[in-house]
Amino acid sequence: MQTKVAFIGFGGVGQSLVQLFIDKQKELKEKQGLDPVVVAVSDIMKGSVYHPDGLDMNSLLDVVKNTGNVENYPDKAGIQKGWSSIETIENSNADMIVEVTFTDVKTGQPAIDHCRTAFKNRKSVITTNKGPVALAYKELADLAEQNGAYWGFEGTVMSGTPALRMPVTTLAGNEITEISGILNGTTNYILTEMEKGKTYQDSLEKAQKLGYAEADPTSDVEGYDARYKAAILSTYLMDTPIAAEDIYCKGISDMTNSQVQEALENNQKWRLIARIKKEDGQVKASVKPELLDNENPLANVTGPTNAILYQCDLAGPIMLTGAGAGLVETGYSLLIDLIDFKRQHVLTNV
Repeated sequence: MQTKVAFIGFGGVGQSLVQLFIDKQKELKEKQGLDPVVVAVSDIMKGSVYHPDGLDMNSLLDVVKNTGNVENYPDKAGIQKGWSSIETIENSNADMIVEVTFTDVKTGQPAIDHCRTAFKNRKSVITTNKGPVALAYKELADLAEQNGAYWGFEGTVMSGTPALRMPVTTLAGNEITEISGILNGTTNYILTEMEKGKTYQDSLEKAQKLGYAEADPTSDVEGYDARYKAAILSTYLMDTPIAAEDIYCKGISDMTNSQVQEALENNQKWRLIARIKKEDGQVKASVKPELLDNENPLANVTGPTNAILYQCDLAGPIMLTGAGAGLVETGYSLLIDLIDFKRQHVLTNV
């Protein structure tokens, strides 16, 4: 049975997922029973196109690569062009909405409205946007449940590294008392470069040249990106919603090379750590640079790599490490959710 997919937003991540559909088509069908068909794309910059029977995925990628506008997709009977994102969600025959728009993490928009509209129309959603989970988790989760819809957001914390699904499934039965992690690869890369003797500014500029840091790196270096991820972890894994603005947050922009070198001389390392901890029935969270002894496994995570450490009452400390960014990795996080959606759909129809 085909799974009809509509993309709301069609930048690098969405295109990477379509490429995965093409590259893994046989494997997904044979091993996972997943046969995704792209029926619609709606992007504020690249236009929109819809066909109820599906769009040719290779042609779709070629049109975007060569013209930058999906409305240059060849016309044929049944093609609809020019729909807004909301019209695409409401009017298409998609089972699954892939929400990968450029979203303001402070407001969660337009992603929150896209999720809300999809659930009200009994359509499932997978997304990599942090805003809906950090800012409107309960409302959207309730709305999805009321309408029998699936909501997947694995890619919101560590991209394709399953920081959310692994503790819920593989670590089921444990009480997780504390989560600590390096959840921003940009800052970890900068700190690692500073350990080699470079200044903060030189390290930042190198990160920007390599594409690890944005032209405006504020969200990364001031800790805001990690703070939203900490809010998601608290909400989803600790069952305690914490507003991102209520999480203490300090970045690394005032770190000096002398601080970094002094730590090394004392067999320690600075890392920007997001920490969520249960204490006396309460959950507290923070994001700040912490001085870690070399024996701490997080101290040895270098470069743009992410890592997360779960303190479990039964299994003890469990650490997960992997890429926290990248187009293919983030596209893969959406594929993980889509496979999970398919499995749950099969189970509910047995």
